[in-house]
Amino acid sequence: MLQLDTQSLQQKMPQTLKSTVMVIGGAEDKVHGREILHTFFTRAGGSEAKIAIVPCASREPSAIGDRYQKIFAEMGATSIELLDIRERTQGEDPKWQEYMEECTGVFMTGGDQLRLCALVADTPLMEKVRMKVREGKIVLAGTSAGAAVMGHHMIAGGGSGESPNRSLVDMATGLGILPDVIVDQHFHNRNRMARLLSAIASHPDRLGIGIDEDTCAMFQGDGVIEVIGKGTVTIVDPGSAFVTNEQQVGATDPLSLYNMRLHILCHGDRFELRQRVSRPNHP
Repeated sequence: MLQLDTQSLQQKMPQTLKSTVMVIGGAEDKVHGREILHTFFTRAGGSEAKIAIVPCASREPSAIGDRYQKIFAEMGATSIELLDIRERTQGEDPKWQEYMEECTGVFMTGGDQLRLCALVADTPLMEKVRMKVREGKIVLAGTSAGAAVMGHHMIAGGGSGESPNRSLVDMATGLGILPDVIVDQHFHNRNRMARLLSAIASHPDRLGIGIDEDTCAMFQGDGVIEVIGKGTVTIVDPGSAFVTNEQQVGATDPLSLYNMRLHILCHGDRFELRQRVSRPNHP
């Protein structure tokens, strides 16, 4: 059994953030109230916002990029740039880096998280985005695949409907915007609890964040996650007393997971990252 007896986990979480990072579970409302998208628009500066849309996770980046461009324009944004990146070398484009200097909001769309990372990870453009998030100069949002890439360890794919086991989840390296968490999206909608548990069993120094569709976990500069939207955010906290047989069993054998804490948060609920405690939005 692997047991974590370190006391450094809570001290480690999170790295200092000054900006809001909006991690969206996918399929956010684009037609009616548009609550999540409007929150991004407002936090990025409203009508004064300078928004960059990064659609390259999609195989149809122009179509999906145009859709978000229209939505934010209807809300009142007058400066919107579509960063239609199809080759890694485009991440060095001086035009886009110059726009990023004045940018107040970056929105990464859904698609394939492996494709997104292959195109932008470690490019000058993404390094500038990361720096501006740390400096508190932009609001960053990612939906679906754009959410999955937020951690250093990224869920690239996997299965559902099984007991937790090592073969249930495929891991890769993400963008490291929120390096201490592992994000899964379309969470309860696609029955992904077991694969998030499997990911945390392999990386027990991380915090698992499962986000339902039309739901957002907002990581804020004060070290608090706030939930908005219609679904739930599931937080899997292995903590310092976590024990698992992950290293002793075969890839398809079921996993034992002990002393794990689970939080299910709804709209308005909060989670304090440093103390690892939830603050319900009710008495």
